[in-house]
Amino acid sequence: MPEGAAGSKAMINSGYRPRTDLTYFEKVDELDPADFDVLEHLGGGLLPPGRWDALAGMRREKDVIERRVVLPIAHPGPAERHGVLPPKAIVLFGPPGTGKTSFAKAVASRLNWPFVELFPSRLAASSPDGLAASLREIFAQLEELDDLVLFIDEVEEIAGTRSGPAAGPAHGVTNELLKLIPGFREHDHRLLVCATNSVSSLDHAFLRPGRFDYIIPVGPPDPPARRAIWSRYLGPARDNVDLDLLVQRTELFTPADIEFAARQGAQAAFERDVLEHSGELAVTTDYLQAIADARPTLSADAIATFEQDIDAYTRL
Repeated sequence: MPEGAAGSKAMINSGYRPRTDLTYFEKVDELDPADFDVLEHLGGGLLPPGRWDALAGMRREKDVIERRVVLPIAHPGPAERHGVLPPKAIVLFGPPGTGKTSFAKAVASRLNWPFVELFPSRLAASSPDGLAASLREIFAQLEELDDLVLFIDEVEEIAGTRSGPAAGPAHGVTNELLKLIPGFREHDHRLLVCATNSVSSLDHAFLRPGRFDYIIPVGPPDPPARRAIWSRYLGPARDNVDLDLLVQRTELFTPADIEFAARQGAQAAFERDVLEHSGELAVTTDYLQAIADARPTLSADAIATFEQDIDAYTRL
């Protein structure tokens, strides 16, 4: 812990003894030029530092991902000593707009690993031999990278259930992905992050422990998270508004919904200032009007389905 950090006294009161005679070593290895070529070809790259700390709210999800995913990868020595295997693949599931992509990018930023995102909808067009061949080609190219966070959003498009009349030609694509994941897992400094809005539609073999270490729900922000998100986007107007009321009125809002409402409220105050020379920052009514005009991404039915999926699929 940094000297004077919050919680230091609590640790001492719990019987822990501070050690100041320790040295922290860090070495930053720059990417090889060949790695940049691969990353550029795949549309990936190194993300700027600080994305993890910039994640507003979402304390529950952030804590789980920090403990289960980031810590074992970032501290391989202690992990090995305790017999903890760093995860190689995880699934993030939850309603749309809850921040699954943001978490994947934040993990890559935190680890300082290159980030590559695969878009299932674009894979078929990248190879004349079809989607399965395209997957093989891309995974072969990824072999050239020493460190990597590979993110596949809407993974249900290429890993849907193989049973029933809806399986169709996607059966072969799912089989191909199932074959590729074990090879990906053989490498150190690799993490596969798959995200889905519909975890129940994924093939059961795809989700088994041998392929994915954790299946983590990423839900809508709770009141403390909504407060943190609002505080982040209110900016200078924060002292002018009833933050408790904004948190209360945005129960079904995702982080993206709150960001949009905050922008709309600020825009209203900006236009009033420019056109009417009011000189005032946004106030509570500006944001309440923006909330009333918004169309929340989530619904009560979507939340109910998500809670059922938590009980059925979560693996921590």
